[in-house]
Amino acid sequence: MTQSSAKADSVKDRVIAAFEDLPRLAAADQDLTRRGRFLTCEFEIGVGDVPLAIAVVEGRAVSVTRGPFLLKPFRFSIRAEPEDWLRFFEPMPAPGYYDLLGMNKVGRARIAGDLVPLMGNLQFIKDLIALPRTLDNAKAIQ
Repeated sequence: MTQSSAKADSVKDRVIAAFEDLPRLAAADQDLTRRGRFLTCEFEIGVGDVPLAIAVVEGRAVSVTRGPFLLKPFRFSIRAEPEDWLRFFEPMPAPGYYDLLGMNKVGRARIAGDLVPLMGNLQFIKDLIALPRTLDNAKAIQ
């Protein structure tokens, strides 16, 4: 394994670990749960070639499951490279990395699938995905 591939794997592992911590982070944010109370669905976050299934039940992030999956249905997916997610998690992200739609607009993320639940709960989804951005968590990720 080369040094650059080891570094890339390290970045990917840190980003995946940050997403796997979403249920704990979300449980501590009662306002977030209240705002998402009408959303129950499963969606996918892609970290490079690793899919993560995020299950949300009535605004609570109940689980994050690492793939690969065989024929697993998702309502929608948001995929980006590990380095792009790492920049998204910075406490003060650069332009184009501060927001899911911004990342999509500049080509750093790809959003696909049924966009109705995403757009109907956009602020909740954006805030949920940005939870690892909190200062203490962002320092641990970086």
